[in-house]
Amino acid sequence: MPFATVMPTNALSPDRYINRELSWISFNERVLSQAFDKRTPLLDQAKFSAIFSNNLDEFFMVRVASLKSQVEAGITTPSEDGKTPLEQLLTIRERLIPLLQRQQKHYSHNLRSSLHDHGVQLLDYQQLNNPQREWVDEYFKASIFPVLTPLAVDPAHPFPFVSNLSLNVAAVIRDPETGQQQFARVKVPQKNLPRFIAIPKEHSSSEPTPIHTAVPLEQLIAFNLEVLFPGMTVESHYFFRVTRDADLELRDLEADDLMLALEQGLRKRRVGGEVVRLEVPSGMPDNVVEMLMTGLAVEEEDLYRIDGPLGLDDLFGLIGLPLSHLKDKLHKGSTPAVLARTQQHLVEEGSIKPEEFESIFSVMRQQDVLLHHPYELFSTSVEEFINQAADDPQVMGIKMTLYRTSKDSPIIDALIRASENGKQVMALVELKARFDEDNNIQWARQLERCGVHVIYGVLGLKTHTKIVLVVRKEQERLRSYVHIGTGNYNSKTSKLYTDLGLLSSRPELGQDLVELFNYLTGFSKQQSFRKLLVAPVTLRKGMESLIRREIEHAREGRQGQIRAKMNSLVDPDIIALLYEASNAGVKIDLIIRGMCSLYPGCADLSENISVVSIIGQFLEHSRIFWFGNGGSPEAYIGSADWMRRNLDRRVEAVTPVEAPELRRKLEQLLELYLQDNRGAWDMKSDGSFVQRHPGECEERNSQIQLIDLWSKGLPIS
Repeated sequence: MPFATVMPTNALSPDRYINRELSWISFNERVLSQAFDKRTPLLDQAKFSAIFSNNLDEFFMVRVASLKSQVEAGITTPSEDGKTPLEQLLTIRERLIPLLQRQQKHYSHNLRSSLHDHGVQLLDYQQLNNPQREWVDEYFKASIFPVLTPLAVDPAHPFPFVSNLSLNVAAVIRDPETGQQQFARVKVPQKNLPRFIAIPKEHSSSEPTPIHTAVPLEQLIAFNLEVLFPGMTVESHYFFRVTRDADLELRDLEADDLMLALEQGLRKRRVGGEVVRLEVPSGMPDNVVEMLMTGLAVEEEDLYRIDGPLGLDDLFGLIGLPLSHLKDKLHKGSTPAVLARTQQHLVEEGSIKPEEFESIFSVMRQQDVLLHHPYELFSTSVEEFINQAADDPQVMGIKMTLYRTSKDSPIIDALIRASENGKQVMALVELKARFDEDNNIQWARQLERCGVHVIYGVLGLKTHTKIVLVVRKEQERLRSYVHIGTGNYNSKTSKLYTDLGLLSSRPELGQDLVELFNYLTGFSKQQSFRKLLVAPVTLRKGMESLIRREIEHAREGRQGQIRAKMNSLVDPDIIALLYEASNAGVKIDLIIRGMCSLYPGCADLSENISVVSIIGQFLEHSRIFWFGNGGSPEAYIGSADWMRRNLDRRVEAVTPVEAPELRRKLEQLLELYLQDNRGAWDMKSDGSFVQRHPGECEERNSQIQLIDLWSKGLPIS
């Protein structure tokens, strides 16, 4: 392992720490609340309900699976809040059941009927008129029936393997000659067909003609089971869905072995490990439930009875409907003003004259550039930077880390082109990026075939940092240009997530990245950097030092102040230090989107700490750390949350933003978030969250405000 890690010490008592799993459920509840909010456009209500379900699937596949493994191994060691693994599992179930009930009630009683009023009909098979039924039955015979495989369950046919996240039909059939009742399973082919089958408009009998009519795929199968079992009597059918352990636990292996282990592990994930959740309809008879539980080796606490359709993550498919009035207004983003004349495609299109063009390197030599996505386009900033580096004859080399990237990535194309242009190109592809492993393996192989030097991460650590280093020859010397960001180099998510990035040619940052990449690819133990805070070496120590400095300011009568924005705050040592800072008089404002294990606003503990969570159109993914420093403030951005995994078990990079005008932009951005009264939720002293409402005040939605500012060409300044 190339880094010397700093090991934390837990200084918290259990009553001062909120269980991280329960905190995550609280976050996902806030996501689901967006679906319930009448101010949310209808198709976006469907989207948030789908996000809730998709998040929950991953939660069961990883977090619940881990807890179940601990229970099976006989582990009773409590978490920081004092709960054993078994106690956590039982509490998780207790918290989730009412949320699932609310989700189904909203889908059945609000979403479907409201969509119906707008011409979007999500019908059950029984609701179809005769022409619609005839059409879907013919569609079943032509497009569904040929790919189905009914599997009988009897002494000659053991219970079939049911793959991870699969939706299935359990059929109870009877032989009319013998009277014997039998059981069969049919897998719903969701990967090959859409979940909701669209029915042509001409078969509608309602007026006005609906815009979109669809019926669930599983119902088409269920009501045509007699075609699958000719000569048999289909007595009943029921749906069920299975979630399995999908976490990949990998030892520290050499690159080739790691690649092989991952490929084997991914094959296992596709089918899944042990069952961690069985979802069945609330009306499924006990004898059928018992058969499924026995066949799948499921315990009672793994059984979830659902009063409605299973797998609502498939509501994502509705977002593609061309109904803009039922969705949030699409934000296209804009090119940062400082980069307006650096766009090569404008020269090619004739929009600007060649003599008006200015290379992005020229701009970066003059000033640092702070980027804010999706309000500022990723394509005309980060991608433009890498594209110009690939084509610039003066560029000698490009190095970057890739944690998650899009399938049709322009950045991958640029790296390949740079290699073909004779430049030294290195890409660190993190193969252990959860649920993106397969994608990253494919990219790694493609890059290697094209001459790019590919590194598969660091032994014992995930490389989560978001960094690019471009080395350019200028006047017989080498100059470094860098990008350090909070988000992945992913064209798709850059339009959906809020992230920050810094473009800079500061020599200290360049040298830091040169050394960081050397240690990522070689054998050395780096102990310090000039400007960067790097995990697992200096980040924890650096953040703790910055917090302690605010404590000293407060104790000496100067104002102590901390403002921080991140995805999650669960590190016990950081939390203990924040409690200490609060008691010393430091004013602390935290913007935490997801998990927060700190209790805010508690007397004699955290009365100077406030926590707000922003849930909106975009996923808040940027990390900002701001320290008042007695009137000489400092601000940082980077890839790390205040979590043990980020501080101690990953490679992360956090950079200072030193240009005064850029630091002020971050300060204004934090203030905008803190003043939000639409997408903001206040965390109470008991750990619960309450959504802010504008009341009689003007509504302030931070994301909408930012969209408006950039659309008018008036970014915060």
